Amino acid sequence: MQPNQNQLRRSYPFLLFAFFCSFSSNAQLDSTSKNLKISGYVEMYYGYDFDNPNNHNRPSLLYSYHRHNEVNLNIGLVKAAYQKDNIRANFALMAGTYVNRNLAHEPGTLRNIFEANVGVKLLKNKSLWLDVGVMPSHIGFESAIGMDCKNMTRSIVADNTPYYESGAKLSYETDNEKWLFSLLFLNGWQRIQRVPGNQKPSFGHQVQWKPKKGITLNSSSFIGSVAPDILQQKRYFHNFYLEHAFKEHWGYILGFDIGLEHFQQESLMHYFYVPTLITWFDLSPAFTLSYRFEYFRDMNAVILQTENEIFGTSANLDYRITDNCLLRAEYRHFNSSSAIFANNNIPSRLNTYLGMSIAVKF
Repeated sequence: MQPNQNQLRRSYPFLLFAFFCSFSSNAQLDSTSKNLKISGYVEMYYGYDFDNPNNHNRPSLLYSYHRHNEVNLNIGLVKAAYQKDNIRANFALMAGTYVNRNLAHEPGTLRNIFEANVGVKLLKNKSLWLDVGVMPSHIGFESAIGMDCKNMTRSIVADNTPYYESGAKLSYETDNEKWLFSLLFLNGWQRIQRVPGNQKPSFGHQVQWKPKKGITLNSSSFIGSVAPDILQQKRYFHNFYLEHAFKEHWGYILGFDIGLEHFQQESLMHYFYVPTLITWFDLSPAFTLSYRFEYFRDMNAVILQTENEIFGTSANLDYRITDNCLLRAEYRHFNSSSAIFANNNIPSRLNTYLGMSIAVKF
């Protein structure tokens, strides 16, 4: 039987992925391979939600590790990174449950793009770059790559603010690598393709200061419309965090996010804010304990679907099998001000979760 067009379209990401892997296997034979780096990441997980959802989906406010009582792929990706002289480029394709939920609003094969950008160095002797394309978000201290984060799961604010962005970024890093400054021109709030009916660009900034080893202070912002222009709905968002590592054996991250949303038709300004604290301690070179406390207050339902405030706690035990392989176990608990969860289809204010993951970078 000949495949129909829909079947072919659904297979495009996998054909691209196969081509990408084939390309990577031959890259070392190329004379320019010293400028090209091929890497990959795979993260499998199992999670049990004690609310026991029948459809195996955890609450809609979670965009990663959201499948219940099944072994699944959170994210798997292959990436090619090229840099030579004043040019750089990154291209990565991905698959997994993170992709299914977090990029559900993107069309077709755009959902499988983790990164696709090109950069040009504007000054020969200074680190001034212009990058254009799909890039990791400039907001927050957590990313979609679990091994780069202190906890197995992501915080509520990480799951509900951009993991990625599309547009142009002008960045400058000082010669001593202590300061980073960025200005961004964006298609929107975590968007590759614009919201229909939206013609206005969004903007952002990032200032990062590393006064000494182990200390990072970061300020990031977003200003722009998150809806069709006719609604005149503009969002103002700021993320601040301090990361402090003591002799690389223990440390903490203290974050504070605040967002304002202007509804001009109603002459109202709605807001939400989120303090987050993460602390970790290395028991040995192989084992690490970490803890996260988060409080998400959104009484105007700007981000959450209902007016709410949520207290969240997470406790982690990590076992580093090798330098590029990490096994994790996590306990997570939510307590909300209203019954936004469903325990065996009965509305509940509480939610408890146990999960394990294993991740490999290569």
